[in-house]
This record gives sequence, C-alpha cells and structure tokens, in this order.
Amino acid sequence: MFSYWEQKNFFGYDLIVIGSGFTGLSTAINYKKKKPKASVLVLEKGVFPTGASTKNAGFACFGSLTEILDDFWGMSPKEVTALVERRYMGLQQIRKNFGDARLRYQHTHGFELLEAENIAAADQIGEVNKMLKKLFKKDVFSLVKRPEKLGFSDRVKLVVENNFEGELDPGAYLGALWEKASLMGIRILTGVSVVEVQKDEGIVLAENSGKNKVFEFKGEKVAICTNAFSKKLWPESELEPGRGLVLLSKPLAEKLPWKGSFHMDKGFVYFREIDGRLLLGGARNKDFEKEKSLDFETNPKIKSHLENLAKEVILPGKNFEWDMEWTGIMAFGPKKSPLIQSIGKKTAVAVRLGGMGVAIGWQVGKELSQLLSKM
Repeated sequence: MFSYWEQKNFFGYDLIVIGSGFTGLSTAINYKKKKPKASVLVLEKGVFPTGASTKNAGFACFGSLTEILDDFWGMSPKEVTALVERRYMGLQQIRKNFGDARLRYQHTHGFELLEAENIAAADQIGEVNKMLKKLFKKDVFSLVKRPEKLGFSDRVKLVVENNFEGELDPGAYLGALWEKASLMGIRILTGVSVVEVQKDEGIVLAENSGKNKVFEFKGEKVAICTNAFSKKLWPESELEPGRGLVLLSKPLAEKLPWKGSFHMDKGFVYFREIDGRLLLGGARNKDFEKEKSLDFETNPKIKSHLENLAKEVILPGKNFEWDMEWTGIMAFGPKKSPLIQSIGKKTAVAVRLGGMGVAIGWQVGKELSQLLSKM
C-alpha cells in the first residue's frame, strides 16, 4: 500500500535505466546532460552493480597482441581496428571526464607473456602496429628486451609491451559515476529487481529483495543495461553470460620485479599487482560451457588452473597465500562489438560489452542516450 505522495512522486519518470553499472550510470548521466529537466531513475537489484563493473580486475586495456590477432579469425581488419579504436577512445574519455586521480589511474603499460605455443605472434607485431598507426601515431606493441629480469618462469619465452594501456580502481570509477549522477539529480534505487519490461508501454515491473512486494514504474523511455542478465528481460537476444574468476593473494613478502597489467593466453588470463598483492583472474576458456552461468560460484577446474599458473609461471619459487576470491559475470555474443538498439517503442538496450566494460561502458552509455533521445 503506497501513499498518495509516494504514488505521485516516485513511480513515473522520463527515463528509467535498469542496471547501475558503468553502462547504466553512463546512460543516465549522458541522457541528463542532453535533457537537464528530464527525471531519471536507475534501478539496481543489488547493493552494488550485480554483473562485473566492480568485480573486474581494473585493467584499462583495449586488447593484447594475441587477442587482436585472434579477432581476425571472425572479423575484418576494418572491424578489428574499429573495435580497438572504440575501446581506446572510451578509456581516453573517462580519463578526460573524471581525471586520473579520481579514477586512481596509473599509466603502467600493458604486457603479454608469450609461451612456446603462441610465440609466433611476435612475428606479426610490425603488421599490427602498421594497422593501428593511424589511430595511435606511434607503435603500440614492442618486445621487452630482457624479459628474464621480470622473474617469470622459463615457460615465458617473450614479453610484449603495450605502451598505451594502464590500470585503474573500478570502485573509484563507480564512485565517480555515483557522485556525478547525484549532483545531476539522478535517483538510484538499490535492492529492486526488475522482473518484466513492457517494452512498448514503458512499464517496468519490479520486486523488492524479499520478493513480497511488486512495484510498477512507468517511463517515457526505458534503458536495459544489465548486460549478461538482460536475457530475462529480453529473451529473444543472443546474449550468453561469461563468468570470470578473480583471486587475490595476501600481502606478498617481497616487492615484485614488475608493474603493469599483464595478459596471457590470448587475453583470457590476466594479472596485476595491487597494494602489494597479486591479483589473478580469467581462464574461462578452460571450461567455456560451465562458465556460461549466471551463478556467482567458483569453478574448481579454473581455480586450480590459475593457482598453478601463479606458482609455476608468475611467482615461481615464491611463498604466498590466497586471501580472497570472487566472480563477475560478463556478456558475449556472435560479435565482439557492443549491441545498442531499440527493442520496443519505448525501450532500448546496451549490452554485450565483451569483458571490456571499463573501456567502453561510458561511450556505450553515451551512444544509448543518443538513441533514446531520438525515440
């Protein structure tokens, strides 16, 4: 039972955004910029964004060498270049809008460890650099001259350096978005799970965390920005979830001989140092089918693989213990490019960020806001 005041003030909006991650908040903020007088509501089922926005590794990256080369199997050179550009320009935009200090951004470069099975990728550095020259003006990739000084095992044959990548704090980024949204008068309601969207009418049905009360919101426009969880609201989509495991060690006894954001295995494995700890994650390619899950659980097979990599390759001969582990859930599809489209007279989606939400969430939200403004 709601009061007259509640019904009058809290259930009707010009725009309702479902999902309070990087894309959802970016959509709300950019829409409000275009339409300052618009009333905007963001709905989130968790206390924090449910998917991967604050559960990722904090890489400010746009694609490792082997990942870019692998993309050529399913995309044209023009499409690959466009995807890299979207990611890189997205990173530049958030740095410009929020500042490196606010994001805790560090331009420590990106690196990739090449083992024997993928060492041939180094022969194509020149070709990839040439392809990306128009965007970056300088060479993106180069070989580290003395990789043995980084302390990895001899399984690592070469290390490729990316001069245009860095790392940031995803929690700080979300905090910057929260602050911006609050200053603009955007409302954020947490603990409210959307169960249905009537796409042509702009009606959003949601329930509270106890599932004992249903709310009916009405929006002139509705934006679905729940990425991997969007299939519940848009069943006909081709989205598939992709779960990612992250492990964090206890503080290490010794200072590491390297710094930066590192990839292995075509970008599927990633690690970095944070606050004197080793952060290591990924490897969903070791069990693709089981990682197509919306459950926040640990896959023992993948955890074992990551632990072995840490002991045998990344920190060989070092004693350390694990402290924390968590999973985030991303969304993938037939293509790696994000999906931004209308799916009803009053509803549009921005999903399928392909594990690159940090890089493209802001730009995707901006593009979605532009689409909504024209609907």
